[in-house]
Amino acid sequence: MKRIAKKIGLGDEALAKTGALEETDLNPNHLYAIIDIETTGGQPSQDKITEIAIFIHDGHQVVDKYNTLINPQRPIPYFISQLTGITDEMVKDAPKFYEVAKEIVEFTNGKVFVAHNVRFDYSFIKKEFADLGYTFQRKTLCTVRLSRSLIPGLPSYSLGKLCKSIDIPLKQRHRAIGDAEATAKLFDKLIKINRPIVDGNMNMAAEHTSQVLKQEIKTSLLPPHITKEQVDNLPMVPGVYYFHNEKGEVIYVGKSINIKKRIIQHFNIDYKSRKSLDFKNNIADITYELMGNELVSLLFESAEIKRMKPHYNRQQRRSVFNTGIFTYIDDKGYKRLTFGSINKADDVSMTPIIALSNHYKAKGFLFHKVGKYNLCQKLCDLYKTTGACFDYQVHQCQGACIGKESPEEYNQRVDAALDSFTYEHNSFVIIGKGREPGEKSVVVIEHGTYLGFGFVDQTFSASSLDDFKGAITRYNDNKDVQQIIRGHMRGKHKDKVIVFE
Repeated sequence: MKRIAKKIGLGDEALAKTGALEETDLNPNHLYAIIDIETTGGQPSQDKITEIAIFIHDGHQVVDKYNTLINPQRPIPYFISQLTGITDEMVKDAPKFYEVAKEIVEFTNGKVFVAHNVRFDYSFIKKEFADLGYTFQRKTLCTVRLSRSLIPGLPSYSLGKLCKSIDIPLKQRHRAIGDAEATAKLFDKLIKINRPIVDGNMNMAAEHTSQVLKQEIKTSLLPPHITKEQVDNLPMVPGVYYFHNEKGEVIYVGKSINIKKRIIQHFNIDYKSRKSLDFKNNIADITYELMGNELVSLLFESAEIKRMKPHYNRQQRRSVFNTGIFTYIDDKGYKRLTFGSINKADDVSMTPIIALSNHYKAKGFLFHKVGKYNLCQKLCDLYKTTGACFDYQVHQCQGACIGKESPEEYNQRVDAALDSFTYEHNSFVIIGKGREPGEKSVVVIEHGTYLGFGFVDQTFSASSLDDFKGAITRYNDNKDVQQIIRGHMRGKHKDKVIVFE
């Protein structure tokens, strides 16, 4: 029953004629291709397959199987060889993926692609075919989700611990043939666990099993703990959403102008690493807050990430911005830029134009502005010496540091630089769409500092900035929200802006 991989190129004319890479309807006999792979690492974007095993199940029993080592055309890392037992020597004479691609296509065509944590195996195989210029698509079914549905309450649903819990022998662990065989036995047991005789009618029992499998196939891309009903009930409006783990802890915060659509995109993407797969598998619940529009969604998302510091939010987690960029006019009339601690500024009357996390980031920020706007390093506190700055010596500074360029000429470029990271107006309010009819959102900026946002109804009236300040919830100002607001103001928007000078 075992098939030996043949060296057949994917470019064969016969394969082109079959259209085998196109997604097909489910076989009326419900055939399932139960698959496991071994790889050179955990990232489909850069690692390669070293072994593949496929067991064909007809809904009653295993009827065929396929297994081959694959030459990944790159060294196998030592720790991977230690885990799987697959070495460079073992795959040296094995077929390359393109040589067995046709057989994999034909062996899985018209069948449901089944795997334990299916998205991982499926992503790798899709990537291998994509590298050959072909699109591989199959219906998928995840035995992790199926196990959680049919055998709830187990301490772990990893393949090894799950098989131990329900007495399935697992031989050749971390080899594709061993893990695929165990997954096939698990699949067989699962569909028979859920096959009771209904009123003595075996046909009704089989139909019940068929309905369960159809439902799991439809939801195979969802995290194991998330139900189709949870996703169906998500709103299609702007807001901030939270992914929680089994303990209820927030592990990710996101925003979207369409919460439901964005969350479905999260679940449908091909995962590029083990970490991204772990992220998906850890999602046990979804909650959300409606925001009414994209601007306040972005502002609230940023504040929540800094407050909660979710494990899977890599950006915007820093909540402390200790260093400021300041500007002042020196005794010769030149506009100067400098940086320093916000809390320990020499002149307490100086308000930072922008806040950054540390001095290193501030210096990098200023070096970028110096280069882009042809400013003087010395007048930006980046060159500590008497006389001309270094850039003047290499003809990149026009001499403001030694009085060769007039303050009027130099300050024009400083103003252009300041315009790139400050607001057009000093104090203003942005009024946007609210969460429901008759409601508006209010975002307040005073003296160049973001104060926060809130929501008001039709009865609200204001004649001063203080009136708007009383309607908002206060949030911290920082580099991230400044960028959000500047980007919004410079883009196309329909919000009303009220300026207070």
